[in-house]
Amino acid sequence: MALADTPDSYGRRGWFARRAPLFTLGAVPPPALILLGIVSVQVGAGLAKNLFDRLPPNGVVLLRLLTSAIVLGFLARRVLRTVLRDHSRGDLAVVAGFGLTLALMNFSIYQAMARIPLGVAVTIEFLGPLAVAIVASRRRVDLVWAALALLGVLLLARAGGDVTYIGIGFALLAGLCWAGYIMFSVATGQRFAGSTGLAIASIIGTAAMLPAGVASGGTALLTPELLLIGVGVGLLSSVIPYSLELEALRRVPARVFGILMSLEPAVAALVGLVILGEVLSAREWAAIGCVIIACVGSTRGEKDRPTAPEG
Repeated sequence: MALADTPDSYGRRGWFARRAPLFTLGAVPPPALILLGIVSVQVGAGLAKNLFDRLPPNGVVLLRLLTSAIVLGFLARRVLRTVLRDHSRGDLAVVAGFGLTLALMNFSIYQAMARIPLGVAVTIEFLGPLAVAIVASRRRVDLVWAALALLGVLLLARAGGDVTYIGIGFALLAGLCWAGYIMFSVATGQRFAGSTGLAIASIIGTAAMLPAGVASGGTALLTPELLLIGVGVGLLSSVIPYSLELEALRRVPARVFGILMSLEPAVAALVGLVILGEVLSAREWAAIGCVIIACVGSTRGEKDRPTAPEG
């Protein structure tokens, strides 16, 4: 028997046979994948907001969507060649709606982030998936969670300081789009295999944001440093968390996924504090707590509800 074939040897073939799978997403516990995805999204948001002094929000949105479109489009390149041939007009209309919703959601939350603290914007945006969960469940107890979430928004609206009504309005629009994103994601997943639907939606969303992004960003979009940071924002905010959350959803019920995702407003507030120096008041932290409790409460006991990785 050759050295490379012996069980205790460190020959090339034997070493790789034993050592090649050093790390796979399947080896990471699903809760850790979800939490890593949340941190990735919010760190990406923090980096994006840091760019606003040098590149307008629309330009950052364009770079984020363009990055995800290129990566996802490359991964689904073989399937994309046959999309028009293999799918009906109805399928294409659904994925087009998905892409436009994705673009509007990103546009809205970045406009909100430019006007109010990151943690506040994400907390209000989270009302979108919360509303989807409550409508899907139709339990009486969910009226309590809806009232608690409304209390949280009212506390934020009266917080004053860095919180403006325009910023709250954009965050509410982002939440509405997130609700639409969930529903379109489910409909798209029924018509397109794997991540093909998201790849097409990302391309459509990028095309929709292209005029506004170029008009506001101008030649700054071609600055190598800003391009590099923009690509990092796209990877952290879209590609990496989507991959992590998709793997987690394969191994945990949607209910558990929803409960863990409820931590996102708190993580956003902490990232805003660490990266952006955004110190929230006690009222704002109380409001964030109300929305988190409402999200957890509405998700507990749900056997099945529309769920999708974040856009």
